Amino acid sequence: MNKQTFLSELNAELERLRAEGVKSPQVLHNVLSDTIMKNLSADWKESKKSHLASRRACYFSMEFLIGRSIYNNLLCLDICNEVSKAFEEFGYSLSDLEEVEDAALGNGGLGRLAACFLDSAATLSLPLDGYGIRYKYGLFKQKIVNGFQTEEADNWTKYGDAWSVRHDEDAVEVCFSDQKVLAVPYDIPIIGYGVKNIGTLRLWQSEALSDFDFRLFNEQKYVEASREKIFAEDISRVLYPNDDTREGKKLRLKQQYFFCSASLHDIIKKHKAKHGDIKKLSKYITIQLNDTHPVISVPELIRILTVNEGMSFEEAFEQAGKIFNYTNHTIMPEALEKWDVSLIREILPEIYDIIFMINEYFMAEMYRREVAADKIETMKIIKNNQVHMANMATFCSSYVNGVAQIHTEILKASTLHEWYEVYPDRFQNKTNGITQRRWLALCNRELSGLITGLLGSNKWITDLTELKKLTPYADDKQIISKFLEIKKEKKTQLAEFIKDREGIEINPDSIFDIQIKRLHEYKRQLLNAFSILCIYFGIKDGSIKDFTPTTFIFGAKSAPGYRRAKAIIKYINEIAEFIEKDKEVNKLIKVVFVSNYNVSYAEKLIAAADVSEQISTAGTEASGTGNMKLMANGAVTLGTLDGANIEIVEEAGAENNYIFGATVEELEKIMPEYSSRKLISENDRIRRVVETLVDGTFSDGGSGDFRELYTSLLDGASWHKPDNYYLLGDLESYVEAKLKCNSDYKDSGSFGRKMWLNMCNSGKFSSDRTIADYAENIWKIK
Repeated sequence: MNKQTFLSELNAELERLRAEGVKSPQVLHNVLSDTIMKNLSADWKESKKSHLASRRACYFSMEFLIGRSIYNNLLCLDICNEVSKAFEEFGYSLSDLEEVEDAALGNGGLGRLAACFLDSAATLSLPLDGYGIRYKYGLFKQKIVNGFQTEEADNWTKYGDAWSVRHDEDAVEVCFSDQKVLAVPYDIPIIGYGVKNIGTLRLWQSEALSDFDFRLFNEQKYVEASREKIFAEDISRVLYPNDDTREGKKLRLKQQYFFCSASLHDIIKKHKAKHGDIKKLSKYITIQLNDTHPVISVPELIRILTVNEGMSFEEAFEQAGKIFNYTNHTIMPEALEKWDVSLIREILPEIYDIIFMINEYFMAEMYRREVAADKIETMKIIKNNQVHMANMATFCSSYVNGVAQIHTEILKASTLHEWYEVYPDRFQNKTNGITQRRWLALCNRELSGLITGLLGSNKWITDLTELKKLTPYADDKQIISKFLEIKKEKKTQLAEFIKDREGIEINPDSIFDIQIKRLHEYKRQLLNAFSILCIYFGIKDGSIKDFTPTTFIFGAKSAPGYRRAKAIIKYINEIAEFIEKDKEVNKLIKVVFVSNYNVSYAEKLIAAADVSEQISTAGTEASGTGNMKLMANGAVTLGTLDGANIEIVEEAGAENNYIFGATVEELEKIMPEYSSRKLISENDRIRRVVETLVDGTFSDGGSGDFRELYTSLLDGASWHKPDNYYLLGDLESYVEAKLKCNSDYKDSGSFGRKMWLNMCNSGKFSSDRTIADYAENIWKIK
């Protein structure tokens, strides 16, 4: 992109807006974005040609949580200062664009990881492109009303979508047994930092083949006249629709097949146009399946190659095995995706026939290898009238990877143990990473400036290991003092934002203890809430003295149909209100649950955090990426030895973090005999906290949800043991670690040193390192 040409065109547009008296942030955003897109088009077109000419990787994911694009793109194009100056000259401010909505295309770590990977690949000039769904309303917009989560449609394209380009010429017809829809692609540029390479994120929007039946409308059957349009658009309307009924499950399955089928048709069309021979597809294409959601791609590719391209099943299966790779994101067997056979046969009968053939192929292969019958039964793709997607992915892929060292070892030892015994060379580890462009250079410009000044260059923006060179400054009191001043500045900015957004005042001189992640029982936000109550009661009875004032900040969304998760949100908000009313304690403890936590909110929270809460039960969190973002911004980790926490501690040192709780090995011995009822009968402090769920201290609005939480902890349910995630077992250890961290914070120099060393040792956790590893050892792309 020619910077001078761009700035000249931007100035002309801003002059026009000023003359027209336009002040709308959305209009400003669209004008700026359109001008960038116009000037990017030549480089983007050239990058697309280059990707298609070489072997390229395609990343299939149900979500890409890209957030707000404008600031990140300005950073990657190195035009932040020039654009800011141009805005100011015409009476505008870049900060006005804070009002622009995030692209609501993801939920949590899975989608944010996918976005980081595309960013890294673009920056490393690797031919990687993404494929997913263009959701009309994304997940949802969260509001907290009387302490309860409520959901509203997140109409993120209300004011347009300047970063997407529609390509009707590439539309694909997708067929279900009861419906045909048109998949229309929208391309989003993924701009590499300081390079000409631009990746493409292609998102499919579901549309009707015929929008409107005039005959039915004329017969005054108004709803029926638009029926086809409504049902077609439902497929790309919402991310993760509630699926507690068969209709919800049908919609979820349709979503998965919709984008996978469209993407595969697109890939094959482009391959044939460029390279001709369909039998060379695996030479030029590799596809990464981000979790089990896109695994329906496997039988769909085989269907296309056999039905449309005339290959035999054996030839098509061989191609699929060379093309696909599978990233596993869960080590909990109950979370591995399964689909009822009857559902697939109802919606996708041809696909079920191919899955049946894959299962037969698998059986023959296992018997050839003389695998024991009981192992074959465990590994079957079709069993108990369900299709086991993780089994199909593992069988039909070149490589299977976990996303943290402990996660991969658990996959090999437990979750996919039988597969590992048969195909040991198929398994790899690829510890997750985050892009330092967005999660340090962009969200913490003050700290970035200090880093660049000390290093003498900004090379760290593309090589995060450069931060290691800053380690000697850990003992430089002047530098640590400057670092803590920056942290205080970011905390003040966050406090102002929360006051404006939530109407809540928080003290930037307090410790900012932050837990931000999807709301799920295994992530143990409830454990955090219990620990806060333990500390509260300890302050009240005098057993806890000299407590450093702390603001406990939560940010999370619960799935709309997840009753327990929504109950935990209400419980946290009850605690917040309860403590706020206590004038003795409210100067020491503040609890805040921020609403509508998203990427833009995360940018502010992560830069301001002192303490990073990473407290999942050991052996449940595959990796985590929030822990890496917080580490890179200088937060200490208060966490368990789970996921990437283990590697964070290895890099930054246990002495610079606060680790608690039972390990995976200890839990294997504890859980068979563990009794949460026995524990609370012997521990008054734990019992007092847990009983607040049912003793009238807090109100669940008459829903009975707090009692259900209480019962789940002490009696379990049909699908799990009591206290399945060991909250009560880890509580004492957790509170002890929390109080140690709180006490250590009083020595600002020593605590600042711990924070600094975490930042210095975050280099391993760049997604640049992860993607380079994928490129070399799985995708074989350059």
